[in-house]
Amino acid sequence: MWRPFEVKGVSSHAGNHHKDGINAIEEIAHQIIRLHQSTDYSKGTTVNVGKISGGTRTNVVPEEAEVEVDLRMTTLAEAVRMDAYIHDAHSVVPGTSIEVTGGLNRPPMERTKGNVELFNVAKNIAAELGFEVDEAAVGGGSDGNFISAMGIPVLDGLGAVGDGPHAENEHILIDKMPERAALLAQLLLEICHGE
Repeated sequence: MWRPFEVKGVSSHAGNHHKDGINAIEEIAHQIIRLHQSTDYSKGTTVNVGKISGGTRTNVVPEEAEVEVDLRMTTLAEAVRMDAYIHDAHSVVPGTSIEVTGGLNRPPMERTKGNVELFNVAKNIAAELGFEVDEAAVGGGSDGNFISAMGIPVLDGLGAVGDGPHAENEHILIDKMPERAALLAQLLLEICHGE
């Protein structure tokens, strides 16, 4: 979870004075490739440039460009490494400058002993109710990230069953709602009675 990454160049007329301009969009293109190449599925690290802006008109060499970056990782050590990597950006196009103004907006939700123990409670309850739940490591981000980082066991993703998040085919399975509600209710009872 990251935010702005800005590049400055020099504007000029794209026809009459093309050689006097320094194209900020060209530089941001190099930076996008660098950022995307740092995705490492084996480490649980993904980088996505999800928004780009720059330039004013097609006949003007663009002086400014900006991207917004989404960074996900599964460990705090990887978060520290990627933070340093992003801040260590160097321009490729002579005359451009880069300003990294963003930063991580939440810690990763690490697979802690407490989180695993809580999942096992949920898994046993689901089995008693006649269905299975699976543990998964995904690149989501929620308030649970902050709670887990405080050492409090957290389960994330106990809501609706479905597929295609943020895609055109996003949907939930209505017939799974009663079992998910039962799981959550039993889990709350188990936690409350266990204290």
